Amino acid sequence: GIAWYRKAAELGDPTGQCDLADPPNTKEAIAWLYKASAAGQVQAQCQLALCWHQGRVLNQTYKKWYNACWYLRAAEGGYVRAMYNTSLCYSFGEGLVQSHRLTRQWMKKAADRGHSKVQFEHGLGLFSEGEMMKAVIYLELATRAGETAAAHVKNVIVQQLSTTSCDRAMHLANNWHAIPSNR
Repeated sequence: GIAWYRKAAELGDPTGQCDLADPPNTKEAIAWLYKASAAGQVQAQCQLALCWHQGRVLNQTYKKWYNACWYLRAAEGGYVRAMYNTSLCYSFGEGLVQSHRLTRQWMKKAADRGHSKVQFEHGLGLFSEGEMMKAVIYLELATRAGETAAAHVKNVIVQQLSTTSCDRAMHLANNWHAIPSNR
């Protein structure tokens, strides 16, 4: 129970600190998240960034920059949700310099690790950039993971591809394996 989380947290265990801060709705929880984040616990880093993003941390002066830094740190540590949030920070220029290239790079990393919503969004981005076959692969993966809207877009694109390209895309989707991550 909570006593074990507290004991682990007090002994400096980052996972215990992160677990003790769930849900992160008090000053004490934020303090535990910060300690776990500073120790490199990627889930805590992402949660801390979310706290900043949602306005739960009092000092608002550097809010966007600070939250983006924690997302980026968690993303670099392999946390998929943070990869997606980092892509959004780059996309909108929130806390990080707006960059289409870095938006696409972080979105692809999250998609390649099996985040179905990101697979859908990445597929849409590839489609808008004219990368039809790659778009079909990611949209098929998103569809298989339950993103129903991805199926409609994929079907529209498939009608524009040759049978060979469509078969190749489906073959690649069938043989796709997510890159391991620190969810």
